[in-house]
Amino acid sequence: MDGSIDILVVDDDPAIREVLAEGLSECGYRCETAEDGRAALDRLRRAPCDLLISDIDMPRLDGVGLLREVRALAPDIDVILLTGMHDLDTALNVMRLGASDYLTKPFHLAQVRLTVERVLEKQRLVRENREHHERLEARVEERTSELRRKTGEIEALFRRLNESYQVTLEALATALDARDAETLGHSARVGAYTVAVARRMGLVEPDLTHIYRGALLHDVGKIGIPDAILRKPGKLTSAEWKEMRKHPEIGARMLRGIGFLEGAVPIVLCHQERYDGKGYPARLKGETIPLGARIFAVVDTLDAMTSDRPYRKALPYEAARAEIRKFSGTQFDPKVVEVFLTIPPEEWERIHDHVLEELTSRGARVA
Repeated sequence: MDGSIDILVVDDDPAIREVLAEGLSECGYRCETAEDGRAALDRLRRAPCDLLISDIDMPRLDGVGLLREVRALAPDIDVILLTGMHDLDTALNVMRLGASDYLTKPFHLAQVRLTVERVLEKQRLVRENREHHERLEARVEERTSELRRKTGEIEALFRRLNESYQVTLEALATALDARDAETLGHSARVGAYTVAVARRMGLVEPDLTHIYRGALLHDVGKIGIPDAILRKPGKLTSAEWKEMRKHPEIGARMLRGIGFLEGAVPIVLCHQERYDGKGYPARLKGETIPLGARIFAVVDTLDAMTSDRPYRKALPYEAARAEIRKFSGTQFDPKVVEVFLTIPPEEWERIHDHVLEELTSRGARVA
């Protein structure tokens, strides 16, 4: 057997201590002895053992008391108790207290050796099982840490990718505004305004991002409209209006198939629809119009009325508010208007100023 195994034999009878110690030493165990429970505890405090074999009936501290002390001091030590009494209740009691086994006197040394082997084998299996679990836990922790690290890297990459998308889309929207208007920032503002209302209506990610991108790119289809029509200073003819009204469908066709912009398509396609069904291109009515497009219709009017135009100065917020309330139920979704009206002017000003700062920091020309 492995000489590293330590057995402490505790008995107030020197002869029994000697028989047990010598008999177990012959099997390769390294044994020490103690004359009672107190002496055993003193020895264990100096250095623990793997197995303790103790008599129950001893002076100063008996075997049951020693068992309780050992369970508190070193719970991994196995304990075999010896007694001269054939008492089933005592046996059950000590097993409940945590004894590994129970032998009666007089005993056969061969029986003691078998019991010791069985207890130590169980101890070895328990130890190996614990070590196996510890290795598994360490491996799981290692894999978990690696997964966290990889997840962090992916999240950082995703954030950078989204930021790149954002900058690219806003640059495109700014270019579109420059082609169609005297002032810039309209698309960025209506994007931010749309998200403000959508959030108040309980929408969350990823819908907020889809709605923002749809509002930002609502006029992307105007790329397909000739400059002669798009930049014409006077009124458009019927034929020219027919061409102009194609821009929602052109924009939707442009964005379809671009994975990260698929969620923006409903607003791009439907941003000119009206709640009463008199819009275009499909004359959708009521809640058949995507919610994002219904929100956009309201905030687009807000931005158009409160921004400077070549033919007039910006109107006050209250004028836009009155106009939107007036056309609730015809041009606009009443539910959206109701939420819009709960947002104070200061909030719209804050959003406007934030967008202005963002665009100015990128060198864009804005109103």
